[in-house]
Amino acid sequence: MDHKALAREMRGLREQVSGITDTAVAAADGLLIAADTADAIDPEGLAALAAAGLGLARRTAAATARGALHRTVAYGSHGCAAFYAVGDSALMVVLGDEGMDVERLHTATQPALRRIDRILTQKAAEGV
Repeated sequence: MDHKALAREMRGLREQVSGITDTAVAAADGLLIAADTADAIDPEGLAALAAAGLGLARRTAAATARGALHRTVAYGSHGCAAFYAVGDSALMVVLGDEGMDVERLHTATQPALRRIDRILTQKAAEGV
């Protein structure tokens, strides 16, 4: 897998959307693939929690016939955590402060998610 390309995507998203504080990419099972997080954040724990949350949201969407889940957002008093499906086998989590424009985030993530999916799929195709 091209870890530099993955890091570029995460960094590029941070540059496009002000207010992003942390990002991570994880496998759907919660194993961390890459992280750009502050020292106060446990990236492995974040990956596991994001996978669990996204899994529940996917099951809810399926059980209520809402179609394939694209994202879920948890809002807190100091910002939010957005969880995005990356294909069927991965996810990206984006943490943001109170000032982050969530609609701008949703728009900016779409091309980044497609590129991240290609990076991860390339790894699987190579058998690495």
